[in-house]
Amino acid sequence: MIQLQQTSPLTTEYLESLGFVWHTDSDATPYVSDQLVILSKAEAEAYYKAGNELYDMFVAAAQYVIDNNLFHEIGIPFNLVELIKESWETDIHWHLYGRFDLAGGVDGSPIKLLEFNADTPTALFETAIVQWALLKQNGMEETAQFNGVYEAILDNFKRLVTLEENVATFEACYEGWKFLFTSVRGNSEEENTVRLLQHIATEAGYITEFAYMDEVEFDENEGIFYNQEQYELWFKLIPWEDIALEEPDLAMILTNIIKNQKAIIFNPPYTLLFQSKGLLKILWDLYPNHPLLLETSFEPLQNTKQVQKPVFGREGESVRILDENITLIEGTEGDYDNHKMVYQTYVELPSDSKKSSYQAGLFFAYESCGVGFRKGGKILNNTSKFVGHLLLDS
Repeated sequence: MIQLQQTSPLTTEYLESLGFVWHTDSDATPYVSDQLVILSKAEAEAYYKAGNELYDMFVAAAQYVIDNNLFHEIGIPFNLVELIKESWETDIHWHLYGRFDLAGGVDGSPIKLLEFNADTPTALFETAIVQWALLKQNGMEETAQFNGVYEAILDNFKRLVTLEENVATFEACYEGWKFLFTSVRGNSEEENTVRLLQHIATEAGYITEFAYMDEVEFDENEGIFYNQEQYELWFKLIPWEDIALEEPDLAMILTNIIKNQKAIIFNPPYTLLFQSKGLLKILWDLYPNHPLLLETSFEPLQNTKQVQKPVFGREGESVRILDENITLIEGTEGDYDNHKMVYQTYVELPSDSKKSSYQAGLFFAYESCGVGFRKGGKILNNTSKFVGHLLLDS
């Protein structure tokens, strides 16, 4: 059973002073729990090693998809295939950060991969800043947490220039390329997450600017512009599959911008391979019975309790838990029913004394760098709460 540490909650005024304005859910309850999951250092180390091993496996699986032309099989839109290949082939398209969603690892149960949010992962602000602030405001030891997310992303920004583990040469190598950060207008969570990333990039040493998506101009021959200024680096918190399906003309322009070497885009297009839950099936084919994986198939599994989920989906929408006879036990409505589905062996999430389920979100930026938790029902969705953690020796 999950062990929890009670704390005094952060006030809404304090959270807003940090820039964290999505502190209250639509039912007027706090989004951030005032309890902390207690982790041992050994459990944190196990998460760290799991993320590093999984990332190497994802790289191998993505290469397998490219080598064997399996883009359609894992649901990749056809108009992004060329862009994905182009970004995969050169080191300058550096993966900035992602988040593994994991079951287990807390109460003696084994760590199991649920999926990899590699393109536009959320919960960055909560994991990097809010759970640290919860320790600080409660007078706890601020280092008693597996949380180096901010520092890891800062170093990874520098690696966009140094292209190696050592970032000490960033200042000498940086030639003044400008970095534009973009979100859609009217979504405070996305905007403030993007502005946090802009803040980190600025601290790393970049010249940065923020613009809403409708203010950015794209030219396939000249590059990316805002206020008539050209930007060589562009971060967007907009899923690649949405660009492919809803903005096909933009997908074509971005393909040519990258081919013409007029800009580098983050996260890179190839992260859509990692993001596709179809890659979970490829992983199982390449690493059958690996202890970090759950069996996953494009067809319903026989005589197995399982989870049906779309290859591309967000916030737990269009997810269904099926019993051994492929009969629905529990499910969610959503906008992703038209996507291809995968079927993954069901695994029970760790729970607390009130039967709430906990799912770990492990951030990866060059290496595993921090963990936070979501708390909710059997299927976690946009009503689930964020729960920080506390490291104890035992």
